[in-house]
Amino acid sequence: MPESASPAGSKPIVLAYSGGLDTSFLVPWVAENTGRPVITVTVDTGGIDAAAARTLADRARALGAVEHYQVDARADYFEQVLRFLIMGNVKRGQLYPLCVGAERVMQAQTIARMARQLGTNMIAHGCTAAGNDQVRFEVALRTLAPDLEVLAPVRDKAFKRQEELEYLKSRDLPVPPFGAAYSINRGLWGVTIGGKETLSSTGSIPDSAWVLTREAFSNPRAPERHRLSFEQGRPVGLDGKRLSPVELIESLETIAAAFGIGRGIHLGDTIIGTKGRVAFEAPAAETLLTAHRELEKLVLTGRQQRIKELVAQPYGDLVHEGQLLDPVCRDIEALLQSSQQRVTGDVNVLFRPGNLFIEGVESPYSLMAASRGVYGEAVGEWTAADALGFSKIVSLTGVFAHRAGERGKSAST
Repeated sequence: MPESASPAGSKPIVLAYSGGLDTSFLVPWVAENTGRPVITVTVDTGGIDAAAARTLADRARALGAVEHYQVDARADYFEQVLRFLIMGNVKRGQLYPLCVGAERVMQAQTIARMARQLGTNMIAHGCTAAGNDQVRFEVALRTLAPDLEVLAPVRDKAFKRQEELEYLKSRDLPVPPFGAAYSINRGLWGVTIGGKETLSSTGSIPDSAWVLTREAFSNPRAPERHRLSFEQGRPVGLDGKRLSPVELIESLETIAAAFGIGRGIHLGDTIIGTKGRVAFEAPAAETLLTAHRELEKLVLTGRQQRIKELVAQPYGDLVHEGQLLDPVCRDIEALLQSSQQRVTGDVNVLFRPGNLFIEGVESPYSLMAASRGVYGEAVGEWTAADALGFSKIVSLTGVFAHRAGERGKSAST
């Protein structure tokens, strides 16, 4: 990591750099319009292999960055965010696993730390005025580093993607893949894709625009069976091999993506109050959330599941809105973590093109195995007479309500 030392007039501007069109455009534009050197920082929260990292660094320097840094935050991202999304089985709109938005606070705090180490008081980002990321970044930055000045030209000057593309081409500067056609964000938890098709509610993106699951249906694979292992709610193993969470997620993404698992288009409410739509691919997230949910059904009581669901959805909303640093998130995380003490076991998964099927779950803490009764077949810790009495007691509320209604009708006639 670099150490700070820059005279005031030549202090660099630290740009949160993804390598997409907006941030690629900002490298030369910020340098040209501020007269200050630009240092690009890519916070790796997943989806960047060695070749991609080299490409990002080369492109940043070709665009005019005086330095480029990449910070590996994948393990921290899992520990700070993803493990709680798994514990809570969190999906937005019962569909979208918060593929990319969940990592923005993580990225913002890393960028703020880098700015201080580089001895500058200004950072820049490429968020637009119409999206969620501007809120996520700036809420986190104001919370963690209110002394830093934030530059957001794409938002504040309302640049269009075609304008950015023409700016780069006119200067013979490198243009990112997909150019202005699609906005693609990739992380450990999946990929989001925005294009002209997602600006309305009516159609899908073309098959060529998918990143992870392309050709999953035009070139279908034979079914495969895999086994996932969890310990206290954490994914720890795949097919009998113990892996770190990051290794497991990355391996599972490759397997599940080939079957088109986790592909979808989410339509929902943005932070600023509009309706928004985005295509996403979340093969590992979809698989882990589904498998974890089914394991929980085996080992948690019904009350545990219901109460956990009451806090998991608000937690997902807070993460989505960039409010991960709010103290209430620590309170919810404490409950989620407590609920996972017995969420240990294996889940058998069958992958077929477009289909994820849970064939079975097992756990040493199985509540199903703990009973001597067999559902629908034989009594266990109770007798037939107990069952009859229980049914009578359970029916009392309905009996009284019905009786009171009948009496009320009689009294009014």
